[in-house]
Amino acid sequence: MEPRTIDEMLRTGDRTLHSFEFFPPKTLEGDALLWQSLRELDDLAPDFVSVTYGASGSRRDMTVTITARLAQLMNERLARDPGAHVMQVMGHLTCVSQPVDELAEVIDRYAEAGIHHLLAVRGDMPGGPTVPWVRHPQGLDNATELVRLIRRRNPAAVIGVAAFPDLHPDRRDAALDARILVEKQEAGASFAITQLFFEPDRYFELVDRVRALGCDLPIIPGIQPVTNLGQIERFAALSGAALPVRIVSRLQAVGDDPDAVHRVGVEIGVELCEQLLAGGAPGLHYFTLNRSRATREIFSRLKERVPGA
Repeated sequence: MEPRTIDEMLRTGDRTLHSFEFFPPKTLEGDALLWQSLRELDDLAPDFVSVTYGASGSRRDMTVTITARLAQLMNERLARDPGAHVMQVMGHLTCVSQPVDELAEVIDRYAEAGIHHLLAVRGDMPGGPTVPWVRHPQGLDNATELVRLIRRRNPAAVIGVAAFPDLHPDRRDAALDARILVEKQEAGASFAITQLFFEPDRYFELVDRVRALGCDLPIIPGIQPVTNLGQIERFAALSGAALPVRIVSRLQAVGDDPDAVHRVGVEIGVELCEQLLAGGAPGLHYFTLNRSRATREIFSRLKERVPGA
């Protein structure tokens, strides 16, 4: 049976969605790790997986290649067993350093590979979000324009966009972030996935601001397992998501023991997910960093502790 689209699953709201995000690897070793993690996480029967868009031409080509291969594998599985679990596969696309005709070509390549789920984000300049945004001379200004382009090129596309519980690092304006999400939905987006965050209240405040504007766009929390304090501090600095003192203190208390850091980090992730689901979040999108262990552990504990998770 053909899997439901992400927007269909969200509209039905009959269960919690679980999804995993990967990135295109830089090395052969990284490629092996990616596919190993995909196999291990596939056992959890996720609703969808996504692959981020590389920061350069070769990595971008790899994103499309990996996403297309995943879609092919799901089609082959369905052909072998019409009753098998088949997850949706979503590609990513950004506006960074690309003219419109190149973006259109990538959208067409996705469609030709049977990929009709796309996450449309503006993206960050090379060097990260602290580098001022510069539009390509023949490119697009923002994700809303990218959503419109995808909708024109592929009317069948199911489009996701990014959301910012801890405020967009460029603007630092909560009200503007909410209005932009409304504009993205009006342009054709069907759902949003947040950047990483660590305080559940920030997520619920974002949802409330968007709902107050009359917008029913489903917003899926993005979950980053914290198993390495230095690494997560770098990600937090890049995303603008401050690490709460209570989390830093818990991790620092066991900082000399990598296994203990991992154990505490998983527990922190479980606690965050429990609070989000209790407050009505429609699903959880795990940023895996191409590894499966922490995500599998959080997923398994939620299944044990949260009815219907």
